[in-house]
Amino acid sequence: MRAERHRAVAVLTACGLLLAGCASMPSDGGVKQIDAPQRSDADSQVRVFGVSPRKGELPRQIVRGFLEATTSEEADFGTARKYLTPEEAARWKPFARTTIVAGGPEVAPDGVRADSDGQGYTVEVTGTRVAEVDEKNAYTPSEGRYLDRLHLTQVKGEWRIDKLPDGLVMGEPDFERIYRSVNTYYFADLGAESGAVRFGRNVLVAEPVYLRRRIEPMTETVATLLKGPADWLKPVVTSAFPEGLRLEPDQQLSLDESGGLEVELRPSGRGKRVSVGAQRCTRMAAQLLHTVDQQSSARVQRVTLRDGEGELCETGREEAQAFAPGLLNGPAARQYYLDDASRLIATGDDEGPGRPVDGPFGSGHVTLSAVAVSRDESMGAGVLANGSALYVAPLSSDAQYGEPVLTSAGKRPEDRLTAPSWDGLGDLWVADRDPERPRLLRFTRGQGEPETVEAPGIGSARIESLRVAADGIRVALLLREDDRTTLRLGRIERGHTRGGEPVVRVTALRPAAPRLEDVTAVSWAGGSRLVLVGKEPGGVQQLRVVSTDGSAGIPPTLPGVNNVRGIAASEDEEKPLLADSQEGIVRLPRRDGSWQAVTDKGSAPVYPG
Repeated sequence: MRAERHRAVAVLTACGLLLAGCASMPSDGGVKQIDAPQRSDADSQVRVFGVSPRKGELPRQIVRGFLEATTSEEADFGTARKYLTPEEAARWKPFARTTIVAGGPEVAPDGVRADSDGQGYTVEVTGTRVAEVDEKNAYTPSEGRYLDRLHLTQVKGEWRIDKLPDGLVMGEPDFERIYRSVNTYYFADLGAESGAVRFGRNVLVAEPVYLRRRIEPMTETVATLLKGPADWLKPVVTSAFPEGLRLEPDQQLSLDESGGLEVELRPSGRGKRVSVGAQRCTRMAAQLLHTVDQQSSARVQRVTLRDGEGELCETGREEAQAFAPGLLNGPAARQYYLDDASRLIATGDDEGPGRPVDGPFGSGHVTLSAVAVSRDESMGAGVLANGSALYVAPLSSDAQYGEPVLTSAGKRPEDRLTAPSWDGLGDLWVADRDPERPRLLRFTRGQGEPETVEAPGIGSARIESLRVAADGIRVALLLREDDRTTLRLGRIERGHTRGGEPVVRVTALRPAAPRLEDVTAVSWAGGSRLVLVGKEPGGVQQLRVVSTDGSAGIPPTLPGVNNVRGIAASEDEEKPLLADSQEGIVRLPRRDGSWQAVTDKGSAPVYPG
């Protein structure tokens, strides 16, 4: 009954809006077609509100009502707190964490137990855990049984909850309705290598967080940014904002009519001023501008930062472009694939089959199975069809193949070299799958002797494929173990040995598609998105979009195409997707829902990277 009442508020709200629209409908005149604008979820006027407890409700009903009330769209959970004792209502911290369970939390009748003294009840809340969102709003996939216990006592003759864990628990449908994924941005920490590439200190890395859709989204986004990066990303990024900085209380952020945003900051400690120089303040404002730019239908034109004593700095959109996300992506002017003569072909977004590139990779003199093009589109790298050798050469007419830069001693093709990948610093990455000597390797600036990269989290698994992000601090790995190939995201840490030599490690591997048991191809598809080809247990092949935090991307699935063997996407989200399919090389424009043929005689499609 309570569930029906819970939903009825939203239904009645919708009906009221319909009736209000009908009141002004004309009674005569010609019929004219009107193209109604698409309304996003955030703009929907159908709202869900909680229901207060009724007199005489039993402990199990109180707990169920409380759980339903926490899924309402109230900013302060006022209705949910009515199910708690006054002391617990004041103490409870709903934003400590959010646990997402499959379907929804359950309160079974046999999970209600009376205290031995007869003065209270303990009620168990159970479910199957899917993920958690921590106090910094970071999403992490999580598996296993969920179990928490709530205790109830009587207040003025009515049962109320007097002990419960901090945080929220809700089902996936409610989580998807209430929350949305937003990118916050932090600067990549490339260590000593930041000076090896232009813009090395200004590279912004996207970290997705989950925020409530309708509760001051811009204010909450800035507040989350000020908390700093989540634990997983923190070792490889920095924030321009001083630690401990926060928004002035009761501040509600929004754009003015000219697209300006003013933010009042409060320093940590007793000081009245935020002590930062002009250059650092500009970086702070740029970091904030790119983070909040997605929160409004209008573009943010400038950000003004203030503290209790006055203005700190003002940064306009044009100035902030020096820190725009994707600085190391490269132009991605062309797309590439191998034709049936093993020539590397370049084509454009809307072109047909294209033409061979200049230099040895366009000649077809060597039979290749996989290629990679550097981010600036000046260099190519290719693996022989049998996986035994890696060649690197310029994409210029006067270049020739030299000796292979790397060979593998693996006995079978599947035990030899993976497809290579370039990061935005100009480094070339590849894995040797030789069971006798498995290695993850990096060629600094694509040349010289390869450096073995430690990756302790891989264990006994074998790298089947790898794709390094342009920012150089994240890598997507397909790892095969026990007849399963799963997608893991690794953190690339750049440091020094005791002797001062630079050293690179891949650490903190975490699942990026936990519900898929067999992933066959992956590509970066934006600052915080990956596109992949995979299967659920007992399912069929699907094209999926996932977020780097392991949650579903937007859109979560893509139109199907037959027997996909490879996928290629650009970190520029406006570029089309490419797929190596049963029909040949096909292209899916980002703003069109149908695949288009490029050529029926090609394989191994790639974007620069």
